[in-house]
Amino acid sequence: MSPHLSAAPIAQDTLPRVEKQESFFTRFISTRKHILINLTSVLVFFLIWEYIGTSGLINPLFISSPSAIVQSAAQWVQEGSIWNDLYVSGTEFVVGFALAIIVGIPFGILLGWYRTFNYIFEPFVFGLNATPRVALVPLLIIWFGIGLWSKVAIVFLGAFFPLVLNAYAGVRTVDDLLLRAARSFGANDWQIFRTITLPSSVPFVLAGLRVGLGHALIGIVIGELVAATAGIGYEMAIAGATFQTARLFVGILLITIAGVFLTGVIGYIERRFDAWRPQRM
Repeated sequence: MSPHLSAAPIAQDTLPRVEKQESFFTRFISTRKHILINLTSVLVFFLIWEYIGTSGLINPLFISSPSAIVQSAAQWVQEGSIWNDLYVSGTEFVVGFALAIIVGIPFGILLGWYRTFNYIFEPFVFGLNATPRVALVPLLIIWFGIGLWSKVAIVFLGAFFPLVLNAYAGVRTVDDLLLRAARSFGANDWQIFRTITLPSSVPFVLAGLRVGLGHALIGIVIGELVAATAGIGYEMAIAGATFQTARLFVGILLITIAGVFLTGVIGYIERRFDAWRPQRM
């Protein structure tokens, strides 16, 4: 045998693998991909809007532009009336939406839990829900005037029915097997309601909050467009009547920003409740 033995080849599979470490930038992109896509799409939208609004392709009277809207918003702030308008519209929304939550959710739960209660009020609930709330605005103004409470009533009615119907659906969709099992173990009505019915209704109630939120914001604008002396909707009506398109868009964007923020708050609450649910296999 030759003293100069050649080294045996080492199998590639036996070599230790060195895992490639992701850079901080790559990890940042992968973990926040949806946020970056959202921001990019919004930025592209505003750039296209700015180009269309300033290039003369469309008359600025019809579409304005983001830069003109920013200038109009700055002018509105300098005038100082925007703070009173925000206060008026915010008060109408908070009072009306809070009353809708306080009244609507318990009412919907009772509607789904007690059969006799349902028999009495179901025709009125479904009948009024089918009635366009806009048709009631003149009547509410006759009843409450053009001040705060007519707009509160409009906001209340806008949010009330989605909350009632979703709470009602949440109670009605509780699994009958769970109810029978609880009763077979001797649970009374209050225990069943507290441990089974109410937790099962929470996702429906939160969905009702989302829908009711949008209807409440619509109620603010409708009420102030029809009859008001201050508020975002009132300023939008004045801007539309005087062809101030940029100022009109400021009001629209203020309502939109408020809706997005409040929807995010409701989404955060939903995620908190999702943490309590058992994970599906």
